[in-house]
Amino acid sequence: MTLREPLPLNGPALVIRQEERADAAADLERSVELLRAVADGTIAQPRVVRLYSPMATVAMSRRESRMPGFETARRAASEHGFAPAIRPTGGRAVAYDESCIVFDVITREAEGSVAQERFFREIGDALAAAMRGLGVDARVGDVPGEYCPGEFSINARGAVKLIGTSQRAVRGARLLSGMLPLSGVDRFADVLIAVNDALELDWDPATFGTLATEVPRMPRAMVERALIAALAGP
Repeated sequence: MTLREPLPLNGPALVIRQEERADAAADLERSVELLRAVADGTIAQPRVVRLYSPMATVAMSRRESRMPGFETARRAASEHGFAPAIRPTGGRAVAYDESCIVFDVITREAEGSVAQERFFREIGDALAAAMRGLGVDARVGDVPGEYCPGEFSINARGAVKLIGTSQRAVRGARLLSGMLPLSGVDRFADVLIAVNDALELDWDPATFGTLATEVPRMPRAMVERALIAALAGP
């Protein structure tokens, strides 16, 4: 897999910008590989930030994989042109494709040093500030009826969800993953309607937001730079 590291950066983070798209399962497994490498010291830096442009994927949680409608949900994702996959973090079904930016931020932690809620809040505040720097009325907090609901979602105007985040921890490190759509969202809404119907989960498709609505014609490279600056830490 071809990786490009746009360094130097101020601070101790290793930044990986993945240029080559892999299949859905490989991209998600790469997140786990990086998490383990930070935890066991294979990667020396205490924080890793990874950005990539994914293949069309519906990423579901292990909890959803145990629900009665999961196989129907998998078929619905495939029928809509999305690869169904199980992601290593929590939450609920998320749909994305090459028009989106998916990111991982992994931090080393001594036992109990980085609480889940504190990490959600730290990254959420940083992401909201980054979006405001791009001209978005961005806030931390869920929007009623949003997909993959979470109190540390990044919303625009209190009306639509822009970025959702989810976590996984192992001994020695913690992973937070998220996704930002940059263009149209009708395709995502359509597949999530079918997937969530199969899982018997309610949500409001009108809450699916995109950066293109908030700040039209924003260059992808500028968005990536803003995300890297927010996630790499001080």
